[in-house]
Amino acid sequence: MTPGCDDRQVALDIWRWTSPDATAPVWPGRSWPLGATWSPESTNFAVSAPAATAMWVCLFDETDDGTVTETTYQLTEHSLGIWHGAVPGVAPGTPYGFRAAGPWQPSQGLRFNPYKLLLDPYGRAVTGTVTPGPSIFAHDLAHPESPSELDSAAAMPRSVVVAPDFDWGPDGDPPLRRRWRDSVIYELHVKGFTALHAEIPEELRGTYAGLGSPEVIRYLTDLGITAVELLPIHAFVSEPHLADLGLSNYWGYNSIGFFAPHGAYSSSGDRGQQVTEFQQMVKNFHAAGIEVILDVVYNHTAEAGALGPTYSFRGLDDRGTYHRVAPVDDAAGLPAHARFDDTYWDVTGCGNTVNAQNPQALRLILDSLRYWVTEMHVDGFRFDLLSALTRSGYASDMAVDMQSNLLTTIGQDPALRHAKLIAEPWDASGDGYKVGEYPPPWVEWNDQFRDTMRDFWRGRSDGVRTVATRLAGSSDLYADDGRSPYASVNFITAHDGFTLRDLVSYESKHNEANGEGNRDGTDNNRSSNHGVEGETDDASVIARRQRVAANLMITLCLSNGVPMITAGDERGRTQGGNNNPYAQDNATSWIDWRPDDAWLGMWDVTRTALRLRREHPALRQRHWFEGRPAIAGGPKDLAWIHPAGREMTGDDWHDGDLRVIGMFVSGDPLRSPGPRGEQQRDASFLFWLNGSEADCEVVLPENAWVQTGSVVLSTAPEVATGTALRAGETFTLTAQSLVVLRQG
Repeated sequence: MTPGCDDRQVALDIWRWTSPDATAPVWPGRSWPLGATWSPESTNFAVSAPAATAMWVCLFDETDDGTVTETTYQLTEHSLGIWHGAVPGVAPGTPYGFRAAGPWQPSQGLRFNPYKLLLDPYGRAVTGTVTPGPSIFAHDLAHPESPSELDSAAAMPRSVVVAPDFDWGPDGDPPLRRRWRDSVIYELHVKGFTALHAEIPEELRGTYAGLGSPEVIRYLTDLGITAVELLPIHAFVSEPHLADLGLSNYWGYNSIGFFAPHGAYSSSGDRGQQVTEFQQMVKNFHAAGIEVILDVVYNHTAEAGALGPTYSFRGLDDRGTYHRVAPVDDAAGLPAHARFDDTYWDVTGCGNTVNAQNPQALRLILDSLRYWVTEMHVDGFRFDLLSALTRSGYASDMAVDMQSNLLTTIGQDPALRHAKLIAEPWDASGDGYKVGEYPPPWVEWNDQFRDTMRDFWRGRSDGVRTVATRLAGSSDLYADDGRSPYASVNFITAHDGFTLRDLVSYESKHNEANGEGNRDGTDNNRSSNHGVEGETDDASVIARRQRVAANLMITLCLSNGVPMITAGDERGRTQGGNNNPYAQDNATSWIDWRPDDAWLGMWDVTRTALRLRREHPALRQRHWFEGRPAIAGGPKDLAWIHPAGREMTGDDWHDGDLRVIGMFVSGDPLRSPGPRGEQQRDASFLFWLNGSEADCEVVLPENAWVQTGSVVLSTAPEVATGTALRAGETFTLTAQSLVVLRQG
């Protein structure tokens, strides 16, 4: 065999593995829908592999003594690039996979090897895990240009035939469709949220059933959460190198099955039971008025770079799935010394980038999204590294395209256009950073809010001009294209980076446990340890940290836009200074539910701030502030107050040393009309924020807008909640503290 030759039968010639049932009867079936479609009579299998020359579906049966039997059926029908056939008598719960034969020309994206068992890209469930070793690689590890002749079946997980039989109830569980401006997002990990929860039965901890339990739902509703954003639950596998370190992938940003709920999060089994368990969890959340948003990773797969393992996509359609540095038609013109591992183009930092320009790859993504909305009833998606999926062109000309096939198709799709769509508006490249540029109806993670607020509350801001812009909804990013303030998903922390407690406890990352010499994770933390690195018994340091953490949380909850809270921040969760615990599937990452932690005061702060937001539409407005009265003779809808008690001037806005500001928000009346066009009225609010490291004497403005006010939230020790203050009075605003007053 000559590596790279054009003989389309070469991969067949090297396949000396045979099955006694390889000629078992297969009905023609149909080419749609893709995946395994069960019926009482037969199961139809359909898989896209346009360049393959032969295809087999392999069914597995495991006896009580652990013996595994593989029965292989050849799919002889080939329609428009899709291989298909129906196998009679296949029961739900049956594990299966595919084997594909065809040319071995890896530099041109042709990497067929029938020795490799392949997961179904459309499989509704996955059972088992990967066993790291040479067999999971389609190429020979010693001679990468040559195909491997090691069979991978024993080392591979398998797809599972699933019967769609979940009972959503008489009303079918309609979507909640909560308005963006009324939303509060809570980012959490399915396993980590309940792994240590003592009130949940042990067998349910870390599972979909545990997450959908009454204890969790009661906690979230009491806190004021309206939507949970689940870290990736698509079936994923750990990177092979993590096994060498004794670690595993915890976050799940290593997807291999875009239709399958991750089986390890199921309490009832992974032979399809994970599907119904996930659906029941969604149903429970919906009954409590909580939406479910999925963090989805379509930008890359677990197959990594060109020298990575072959699990599914690479063995079926490597050329169509992944971006390449040059058009495949030009690949023959590569220098003779060029290796196939030079041909992948990567802006995800994970070795490969899914080519959403390719019709079949685009179909895979859209079919997956529709499935999760229509069959699994999720309410929205947060797209990891979305910029990577919107690229068009080749290599250096492959620019982010806001009219890309993916964005355009989602925008017109009747099943998707009303779902909540959240962009992580960047990728791993510099030119992929597109915060503020995504078109409606997309909303975006706003990292500029995060960075500005972190700097302000650690005393490092350059004046208050940008701080004011972020508090008011980031109009500089979102107003110019017709979007509303809720286009900004505001956050202080996320899964990636310090927790809120660690943000005020560590100057530097401490990622030694990750096994990468503390080189991984960002160094741009914008954090402060307030005098001591890490945990301390110093009461004054602890008090200051808790005050600053409360400031950050209140600012997040009450700023215009959509707040996203990271699970556990309201309880003072710590990761011990690790800002990249992607491989820490242990107490480092899990929520600590013990009630004896002094940081539990954060719960009351968060709950109170979210209650104020929920009860007062003035704090979650749809329209942009205009800095002028909503009605003739009324107060300005928004006014910025200098600590001297006057409105801010042009010179004040350019004062780089000013770190104290007041924000007046009028609710009488609101600029946004009611549901029948009526004028809405609410209380007015005055926020005072002191981001400096010195106390400040603040004069309350004296005008017709507000004559008296009561303190409804305060982190200033000298200003207690409930304190009544009058116009013209002066009070001391403690260093790094805030006070929120409500009119009347």
